[in-house]
Amino acid sequence: MAEVGGVAGDQLRSYIERIERLEEEKAALAADIREIYSEAKGNGFDVKIMRQIIRLRKLDRDDRQEQEELLQLYQHAIGMV
Repeated sequence: MAEVGGVAGDQLRSYIERIERLEEEKAALAADIREIYSEAKGNGFDVKIMRQIIRLRKLDRDDRQEQEELLQLYQHAIGMV
C-alpha cells in the first residue's frame, strides 16, 4: 500500500492487525480468568478477597506495607478500629 498523506499504509495496517490479535488474546485470557474465579467460588472461596490478594501481590513489599499502614491510620482516624 502506498503512502497517503505521509502515512505508510502497510506499516499502519500491520500495527492495527497486531493490536487486533492481541485484543483477541486478551479477551480469551479474561474469559479464562473469569472461569477460574467461578471455579474458586464454586469451591467456597471468596472471590473479592482473592482479587485483593492478587492486587496486593503485584506490589512490592514496601508499597504493600505503606498501604497497610495508611489503611490502619485512616481507620483509626474515622473511628473504625
